[in-house]
Formats: sequence, C-alpha cells, structure tokens
Amino acid sequence: MHSANKLDLNMEDRKPRVGFICIHNSCRSQMAEAIARHIAADIFESYSAGTHMVDKINQDAVRIMKDQYDINMELTQSPKLIEDILPLDVVITMGCNVNCPTLPCQHREDWELDDPSGKGNDAFLKIIAEIEKKIRELVHRL
Repeated sequence: MHSANKLDLNMEDRKPRVGFICIHNSCRSQMAEAIARHIAADIFESYSAGTHMVDKINQDAVRIMKDQYDINMELTQSPKLIEDILPLDVVITMGCNVNCPTLPCQHREDWELDDPSGKGNDAFLKIIAEIEKKIRELVHRL
C-alpha cells in the first residue's frame, strides 16, 4: 500500500486500535508498540501480540529502547498472545515469514522487517529507524 493512501476506518467515538503482530511478541512487535505509544498515542491505540508465548521481552530490545527513547518496555509491556488483546482495527505483521492467523480487522499490512535478534546494536538501530518511519507514515494515513 502506498503511504499516501488514507485509510478509511469506521471509527465512531474512539481511536483506531493498531496491533503489531509477530511470532513471539518479544522484539520487533514490542518495539513497534512502544514507539507507537511514544509518538502516536494521540492518533491510535497500540498493542502487540504473538502467536507463541515467550517468558520476556528481548533484552537487547529493552536495552536499546531505553537508550534511544528512554522507554523501559519491561515496566509497561509484556509478551502477549493474540487472543489476549482487544479486537483490532489495523493489523500490522512484522515480516515473520510464517502464515499469521487471520485476525478480523479493517486493514492489514506486512512491514517485512528483519529480526535483529542476535545481530548486534546496528541491526537493532536499523530496525528501530524503519519502525519509527513506518509508524509516522501510518499516522498520516489514519
């Protein structure tokens, strides 16, 4: 979808709910939720979830998000399964190269983001910059 296209969501008296979905909900989706809450809370509600449960958020993601945004994801977020979040208006998959379950929504897109886990700070910084850019584009479309 071209970023200039305005999304036509049927929102009555609430902000759209945007969900960032990944397999383990431990890294990319968690960072996207945190960044979206940081820069787009006035436009949409942000959630993240996964299809498989993990014990904790990726510790490199936690550390780098603290460094880059002064956000401590461990205080405000935790890994969740998709059935544990509210119904979503917009579903954004992170690019996990698996078939995500069909989630009811008004709009869906895949951001095709590489998993930076185990690849060092530069890989995380690159993905964080991509996530922020895509969230800012989404803000303009909502």
